[in-house]
Amino acid sequence: MKKESTVAENPAQMIPSENHEEENQISVKAKRSKPEDAGGEGEYQPAKLSRSDLYKPPTAEELNQLKEAESLFHCSLLKMQMEELLKEVVLSERRKRQIDSFIQVVTELLHSVPDSPEVELSDLSWLSSAVKVPFLLVPKTTKGKFHMVPPASVDLIGSYPLGTCTKPRVTVDLAVTIPAEVLQQKDVLNQRYPRKRALYLAGLAQYLASSSGIGSMRYSCLHGNRLRPVLLLTPPGKDCSSFTLRVHACPPPGFFKPSRFHPQRNNIRTEWYSGLQTSQESSEPPTPHYNSSVLGDLLPRAHLQFLSAVSSQCSALADGVALLKVWLRQRELDQGTGCFNGFLASMLLAYLLTTHRISNSMTAYQLLRNSLNFLASTDLTVNGISLARDPDSTAPSLAEFHNAFQVVFVDPSGHLNMCADMTASTYKQLQHEASVSMEFWDNPTVDGFDSLLMTPKPMIRTSDHVFQLCELVKLQSSCKKMNLLSELMDHSGNYVQTALPFILTLLQQGLGQRIHLLTHSLSPVPEWSVESEAPKHKAQPPLSFGLLLSPELAASALEKGPAADSPVAAEFRQLWGSRSELRRFQDGSITEAVVWGGETMCQKRLVPRQIITHLLQLHADIPESCIRYVGAMLDDVIQTGSEVPSTGEEESLLVVQSYDDLSRKLWGLEGLPLSITAVQGAHPALRYTQVFPPVPLKVDYSFFDRENTSRSLVPKESKPCPVYIPPITVICHMEGSGKWPHDRLAIRHIRTAFHIRLGELLKKHHDYTCRPCPTHLDVWKDGLLFRIQVAYHREAQVLRESVNAEGLLVVRDNEEAQALEMATMHKPLLTSTLHGLQQQHQSFGGSCRLAKRWLGAQLFSEDITEDTADLLVASLFLQPAPFTPPGSPQVGLLRFLHLLSSFDWRNNPLVVNLNNQLTGPDYTEIKNDFMVSRETLPVLFLATPKDKKQSPWTKRAPTVQMLQRVVVVAAESLKLLEHQLMDREQIQDVRVVMRPPLDAYDVLIHLNPKQVPLLAQAVDPPTINFSRGIAAGRVAQSGGPLPVIDYNPVSLYLAELRDAFGDLALFFCDPYGGTVIAVLWKPKAFVPIGFKTSQMSARKVEVSGEEANTIPNVEAILEDFRIMGKGLIKSVDARTEKWSF
Repeated sequence: MKKESTVAENPAQMIPSENHEEENQISVKAKRSKPEDAGGEGEYQPAKLSRSDLYKPPTAEELNQLKEAESLFHCSLLKMQMEELLKEVVLSERRKRQIDSFIQVVTELLHSVPDSPEVELSDLSWLSSAVKVPFLLVPKTTKGKFHMVPPASVDLIGSYPLGTCTKPRVTVDLAVTIPAEVLQQKDVLNQRYPRKRALYLAGLAQYLASSSGIGSMRYSCLHGNRLRPVLLLTPPGKDCSSFTLRVHACPPPGFFKPSRFHPQRNNIRTEWYSGLQTSQESSEPPTPHYNSSVLGDLLPRAHLQFLSAVSSQCSALADGVALLKVWLRQRELDQGTGCFNGFLASMLLAYLLTTHRISNSMTAYQLLRNSLNFLASTDLTVNGISLARDPDSTAPSLAEFHNAFQVVFVDPSGHLNMCADMTASTYKQLQHEASVSMEFWDNPTVDGFDSLLMTPKPMIRTSDHVFQLCELVKLQSSCKKMNLLSELMDHSGNYVQTALPFILTLLQQGLGQRIHLLTHSLSPVPEWSVESEAPKHKAQPPLSFGLLLSPELAASALEKGPAADSPVAAEFRQLWGSRSELRRFQDGSITEAVVWGGETMCQKRLVPRQIITHLLQLHADIPESCIRYVGAMLDDVIQTGSEVPSTGEEESLLVVQSYDDLSRKLWGLEGLPLSITAVQGAHPALRYTQVFPPVPLKVDYSFFDRENTSRSLVPKESKPCPVYIPPITVICHMEGSGKWPHDRLAIRHIRTAFHIRLGELLKKHHDYTCRPCPTHLDVWKDGLLFRIQVAYHREAQVLRESVNAEGLLVVRDNEEAQALEMATMHKPLLTSTLHGLQQQHQSFGGSCRLAKRWLGAQLFSEDITEDTADLLVASLFLQPAPFTPPGSPQVGLLRFLHLLSSFDWRNNPLVVNLNNQLTGPDYTEIKNDFMVSRETLPVLFLATPKDKKQSPWTKRAPTVQMLQRVVVVAAESLKLLEHQLMDREQIQDVRVVMRPPLDAYDVLIHLNPKQVPLLAQAVDPPTINFSRGIAAGRVAQSGGPLPVIDYNPVSLYLAELRDAFGDLALFFCDPYGGTVIAVLWKPKAFVPIGFKTSQMSARKVEVSGEEANTIPNVEAILEDFRIMGKGLIKSVDARTEKWSF
């Protein structure tokens, strides 16, 4: 099984390999030419080197490469990986020839555009009805004349001439200069120039539509800016999807004075835009965003000249830009309105070069590293940067740019802020991503290349909580409520981009210390047909916001404000409105405070939702119905409790508290022959990871019969199966002593005696109901059942020792000793370690419960066991790169599914660095040992600090076939779940991923729900509830008869089926309330085998000629299924068409 066969989500895999032909041609030429060079023989010959050539010292260049690999990379592998990635993303020569050819065709066509008569700007009669103007004409009319003439020049701009154009989205930019006769100096006012620009593009589209040299034509706008429409052209034929030509219409260089576009100047008159009279021109509000949109069209050629000059000095610049673009693409920061696009990436590297922060001789790797380091350490929202070395006197100062824009990065002219459309939130996200990347870059225990450049980071998998604003048209009323008319005019009516920065500031203020980061999706760049009107602003998909929660404060129900007499108290009241109230606290202080609802952890997790809905309703006029919050939609599948919903945190805490009390009482017992050295929990509930933790129960004794001799409670046949009471395993280690025997049977007898004595002491001192057995002691306490197992630390060693025929002592490992060590040493250690991890990360337990609920629902819980699943989830918290540790169970599940579906299980061990005990050399040792012994190791290999070589947790399961199945189902579940969570048009039932596809199985055994004790935990619990022998009222701490323990007919029946027919079939069932057992015949089960009387179990004889063979007797086996499960089985559904005879 290979990683490539699962989910190809990295850029190198997503790219269509269009240079195969080229490679094939080269290899063919090589094959043809090589034999001639080799003296006419049809095979390659080894190169003959003289002794001096063979042993000559390395050149200076080779020495430099070796030194670089040693000092810059963890190993030379990272260097090679980056070089291979660059080969994948740069354009092939064949693609470049296609692009050049198409550019030539388009340029010739553009130069032959016919003239048209001059008309009023609002008169569109010269355009055919098949072509629309790519502009929202609001207001309808403006002054000015327009006519079509051929362009003054057609030039290549952007990344293609610089050599920084990369796959998979290949876009080539072409600047078409509008002749000066079409424009006037006053066109900067009232959208006259943007409208002429749009009309000019429409005229070009009308002419090009009749040409056969053009494939398809669509409109778009540059980085989502509606004032800067562009025309997208693709070549005809099979190359139509290989690249896109983006045609920009620009004014002649220097046509408008840059000083006209100062961020404090106004170029859109209020009277023209809104029809409202203003007293005088000086009171007009500035229009910085409109100004920068028009100014941006004046400078592309100057920017190209600047970047060309810089790149000629630094040979690795193009490769550095390519790597930075891949990094941005994986983080979804390179596309959309206000993105950090490839142009800004190039300009950033140019800034670092011109300010000597990086040198011309650096490699692409060093350029990427230094640019990320700069982004992580520089806040452009506070301290903007400028590429202008000696700007003219009319250029604005950085302070003036900061007054007008949230992020400031000034171009070489000194007049244009290239980050004008970027919000402070987007830059903070960029800064955060850069700092996270720098954190794990040098960590030898992390696969830096994969985390840095190969792992996609969609918002739903990166943010702990996500919410969406659905009906964007409501933002119009938000603009009115927040009094943003001037800003709306500046953004030319784009109410989404007008309201967004103010909404972000409001939420940031309200959420405060609860979040580390607030991010938002970048509105996608619209594309539409040339025959359609420009789409309205409300036509874009919902705006998504991501919250990176601060785990200590996010769920706090109290928002404590300033003292009542403080000057800032009024601001606090203004922010929170009616929710703010005066409260007196225990320390005597009287302060403003806001209290949010929430009793259980699953309710408190949604406190941010309450804050967001309240603030948006109060300040932005956005009703709760328009907010779609997807922070905890998956919690439903692990929720319990009808009155107060809970996802298990409170129940787990009760179990842990009861266990701690029992532990203290065991330590305090007197009268034992040997003292207790350790009491350790060995149950998932004690590490907060049990899917449905045990709850304290009060047993209704009238529901049971009593057994005649021992008077124990037994289930009544006429009643439904009683409630399932799971035993909570506790390991009690006794001190070593010479009194312990050295015989395995004698040790067991001593352990049994300890169980009896412990039971007597617990009954005598604490009145606990106890039942000792040879293997354990059951203790009924606080409505919970604890199963104490006495352990002797040398017992496993005794089990390994035996005396051979010659009387010599032989020590040999065996399964019995391994099972004992697992139960008494490994599991208790794992439980205490993961309990500690839960104390560090509050969402660890919830993530484990969701992950195991998914595994159970998809019938994989026998293959990925509870301990294995907990370790897999732990790895997401201990080594989250390139993410931060999950801050909610939902994001924990999504990353768990991504790990299952994308990790290369065949070629890599998954290292779970518990307590951060493993170092870089340990990782290397684990990897090397793994590669050497791969064929003998488990398919899913987990290495922990205590077990680096064997992976005892996965030794039994899964098999290769089952792991492949898990990988495929995980990939599909992740895809479906992410679509459901982010797209409200999808089916909103998230339980779909919990319903297994049963059509792949050969036989389905349907169970009687009455006899399934965990029925209430099913993914789709039935409406009918059966009485299970539980009484209402307070649970007694001690006393009372021992209830029926660990009685689950389903698991007992499954064990019998596997024991009887395990060689013929595989049996699957959801352990959490599943009512179907799915049976899959093993592929080799129906291969006829020779007749032997000793091998006739469940088989029948088939005679052909002289030969007698046996095959499985399916009818008899199905009948056995029914007989063995009498009373439990409702029906057996045999799908004969699935059987592979």
